[in-house]
Amino acid sequence: MATETTEAPFTPAPELTETDMDPQLAQFLRHAFYWLNRFMILMWRLGLGIWLNDARTSGQIMVITHIGRKSGLRRQTPVNYALVDGELYCTAGFGRLSDWYRNIRAQPKVEVWLPHGRWMGEVDDITDSPDYLYLLRQVLIGSGFAALLAGINPRTMSDEDLIAVSRGYRLLHIRRTSAATGPGGPGDLAWVWPIATSILLFMLWRPFRRLRDRSDRPRRFGRRGGCCKQSDKEN
Repeated sequence: MATETTEAPFTPAPELTETDMDPQLAQFLRHAFYWLNRFMILMWRLGLGIWLNDARTSGQIMVITHIGRKSGLRRQTPVNYALVDGELYCTAGFGRLSDWYRNIRAQPKVEVWLPHGRWMGEVDDITDSPDYLYLLRQVLIGSGFAALLAGINPRTMSDEDLIAVSRGYRLLHIRRTSAATGPGGPGDLAWVWPIATSILLFMLWRPFRRLRDRSDRPRRFGRRGGCCKQSDKEN
């Protein structure tokens, strides 16, 4: 007689705390991502976000606009993501220590910038989902060099190793509710390009014009002294 077995639900590893991560590594990563995030946001605002997205190198990158839990101001954070069956997922690598994660837990309504669209949505923490490991692996595969920088190779790691190295990660599901419109979206600084192009062309034209003027001088005035000799003969 066959007996029915019930698979135990997946339980993520214990929550990461500040003492669980090497302090020097944590400081290096925070400093590196601080400046990298600023650069990424600038590129998105200049309308270049689509060019930054490549799963094997820079990673699949989106920008989350969230509200500061203390200031009430709009904050923006670029994060890696994965689309699985049309649903949007991302992870907070520093877990509950991340400021942006704490912001969206306080106010889960966000705006997301994707390479081909801008959406309003709501964020759910699904770290306790039975699909946690599979979905987390997809997000890490889509993170490009960022996962490798943290010492994670999601394409080759076993489930056990991935659970161990991702201890404390939070898996987030962003449910897109409607298309976002209005000012303040990706490409809001694209007006810079015509001005920058005009300035660049002017700077390139100036030395070219000086070079042209110098080459024209012998034809205008002849050889040195030629103008004076000609006036002597006329007198």
